[in-house]
Amino acid sequence: MAKKINLPKIGIHLFFGTFCVLCVLPLFLVISISFTSENFIRTVGYSLFPTSVTLEGYRYIFINPMEIIRAYGVTIFVTVTGTIIGLWCTTALAYVASRPGFRYARFISFYVFFTMLFSGGLVPGYLLVVRTLGLKNSIFALILPILMQGWYFMLMKGFLRSLPHSVVESAKIDGASEMAVFVRIVLPMSKSGIATVGLFLMLQYWNDWFLSLLYIEDQRFVSLQYLLYRIMQNIEALKVIASKIPGTVLDPLNLPSLSARMAMCVVAAGPMVLVFLFMQKYFIKGIAIGSVKG
Repeated sequence: MAKKINLPKIGIHLFFGTFCVLCVLPLFLVISISFTSENFIRTVGYSLFPTSVTLEGYRYIFINPMEIIRAYGVTIFVTVTGTIIGLWCTTALAYVASRPGFRYARFISFYVFFTMLFSGGLVPGYLLVVRTLGLKNSIFALILPILMQGWYFMLMKGFLRSLPHSVVESAKIDGASEMAVFVRIVLPMSKSGIATVGLFLMLQYWNDWFLSLLYIEDQRFVSLQYLLYRIMQNIEALKVIASKIPGTVLDPLNLPSLSARMAMCVVAAGPMVLVFLFMQKYFIKGIAIGSVKG
């Protein structure tokens, strides 16, 4: 007997399939524009399949490859170090605040939540980092200011509350210390939540450029995002100079402004896209559990 056609199921698959294509399409468009000549974009517009392919945008970005490589190294170090330290601090504080019967759990939760509503401001933060901590032109100026985030704490706290407390109590009865319970029991059981918060931290550190703008003047510690921002500003400045000064050797119409901008998106976002593909399973699970149990 022929199977009955399930129209609702087919409709759901078509809807989500179309939605996935619409989500992926902008990514392919960005990659396509990064390989498109500036003249083609100006005359024809954006196209998924350009007839005029060039590497001019990437060539302009990598005109000084060692500078890009050094910025990549700085960003990778900041991302890895900040994510590891931030995960440890966030998970440890969330575990303490999620324990039933802890006297100061509500106070800690309110204190962290208060920072989500009000901040000290840009000037006090700058004075703290530069004058009090003395971190100007230091790699740690790119790590410490955003090490702890209130929303990540709340998300991790909601996830840790979903863990069975009887396992922790059993370990304590067997003589395990608080640190042993946290490291050997709580952390292995919290892989999904840790992966979720870790991904958020990685994205935060990887995409940050504002801290480099505030605290870094030494070119050795410039992050990748801020370097790409400066390259884009240089392109725009060259276009203005070329259009206002007659007789210049620069042609403002052929400077790779749009293609270089999309090439920067590919260079900056590529590693994080790969990381998300490997962590999406834990990410989705951690978000679901944290939202339901929080």
